[in-house]
Amino acid sequence: MYNRKTIMPMECPHKTLKHNVCVCNTTSKLLLKSFLFSFSVFLRFFVNFPSAKQYFSQFQDMEDPEEMEKSSQLRKHARRVMNAINTVVENLHDPEKVSSVLGLVGKAHALKYKVEPMYFKILSGVILEILEEDFGECFTPEVQTSWTKLMAALYWYITGAYTEVGWLKLSSSAV
Repeated sequence: MYNRKTIMPMECPHKTLKHNVCVCNTTSKLLLKSFLFSFSVFLRFFVNFPSAKQYFSQFQDMEDPEEMEKSSQLRKHARRVMNAINTVVENLHDPEKVSSVLGLVGKAHALKYKVEPMYFKILSGVILEILEEDFGECFTPEVQTSWTKLMAALYWYITGAYTEVGWLKLSSSAV
C-alpha cells in the first residue's frame, strides 16, 4: 500500500500551484467571515440532509432550523471544521501536514463517530454551493475548479484514512 504522506497516486486529485493560489486567495476573504460561513454550511447540510444529524446526539432531534441556529454544539463543530479546512489550505505546500490533519479527521470519524464517508462528499457539495452564493461573481469558473479540486482532495485523504483503519463500506455515490 502507498503512503499518502509521500506519494500522490493517480487517483488523488492533483492540485497545481495555480489552483493553490486561487484557493488561498479566496480563503483569505473567507477567513474574514469564516464562522458565519461554516455555520451556514452546517445549517444547510443538516436541513437538506437530516440523516446526517444521527451522528450528533446534541441536536439529532432538532427539526427547526431556528432551533439548530441556537445550538452551541453545532456552532462549535462548524468552527472546528472550518479551522481544519483553514489549516489544510494554509499548508497546501506541505503534503505531510495535509495528510496528518485529514488522516486524524478521517480516523476519528471512522472509529469514534462511525460516520458514513459519503457525508464528507455531500458536505463538500454544500461547501461549494455556499461559496458560490457568498462570492457571486468572484466565484469564477477558475475559482470553482480550484475549490472543487480541493474538496476532492479532502475527500480522498479522509476516505483514505477510513480505508487504513479497515472501513470496508465506502460508498461511491452520494446524494
